[in-house]
Amino acid sequence: MNTGTEKKPRFCIAIHGGAGTIRRSEMSPEKKAVVENDLLESIRAGIQILEKSGKAIDACVAAVSVLEDSPHFNAGKGSVFNSDGFIEMDAQVMCGNSLRAGAVTCIRNIKNPIKLARAILEEGRHVLLSGPGAEKEAKRLGLDFESDPYFFTQFRYDQLQNALNKKTIELDHSDTGDGRFGTVGAVALDEFGDLAASTSTGGMTNQKPGRVGDTPLVGCGNYANNKTCAVSCTGIGESFVRAVSAYDVSAMMEYGKMPLEEACNKVIREKLPAVDGEGGLIAADHLGNLSLPFISKGMYRAWCKAGEDIQLKIYRN
Repeated sequence: MNTGTEKKPRFCIAIHGGAGTIRRSEMSPEKKAVVENDLLESIRAGIQILEKSGKAIDACVAAVSVLEDSPHFNAGKGSVFNSDGFIEMDAQVMCGNSLRAGAVTCIRNIKNPIKLARAILEEGRHVLLSGPGAEKEAKRLGLDFESDPYFFTQFRYDQLQNALNKKTIELDHSDTGDGRFGTVGAVALDEFGDLAASTSTGGMTNQKPGRVGDTPLVGCGNYANNKTCAVSCTGIGESFVRAVSAYDVSAMMEYGKMPLEEACNKVIREKLPAVDGEGGLIAADHLGNLSLPFISKGMYRAWCKAGEDIQLKIYRN
């Protein structure tokens, strides 16, 4: 899918709510409305910042925070359960101007993991904090915490019981469930020419405690570089880690001189399947082009360029 243009827009932004098995037969009008409302609220939060000459990184964090606050996505409030029956969350944000990144992994009870990742980036001493250490830092910073009941949804609990019974570890949009929405992310280019990317997730249902996916690892599930692009990935995290997918898009652009669309398609349609991967990504380049490829049945996504209408899709057509 090519949403590029020869004239650089003043800004652009794209978001995703996960990719996977999203069956049309199970997409009722009510469920579709929920998807659209959450995605629209998210991308509008980012657009509002960019329209006021705000920074790309602020737009990405704002957009992801909205989806973390929704119970319908596998991030923040709607995160899935691990094999011990509790929730561990990952998040990352990266600035393309400075190449500074902030990330958290295996954290519990923090309302908005992406805000802690942003705070780590701003503090600048570390890139990735995990578990109790990250939670201690969130308390020091005065970030919002929520008790376990805030994160509990019956749907996610039922998903865990189903996975435990079958002894499987499941991607959020797997063939075994009705596909409630997944990992969330945003990429943006601001009017100053700066790129940013942010991604947040609750991981995989019935994953082992302490499992780290691609989201908090720089260059795997999230990456931004003003020379090339900003990328946020969604799908089977282990495959994106092995393929170093987000950075691979950037590397093919920088060293192979590929345009954004070609690099994204090569990663998602050729390299990801070679490591048993499934999913998709969203990307923006330094010229304001956007690419949103996926190889799953669907991907919740929306995008917008300055002066244009918001575009929102779930399936290919």
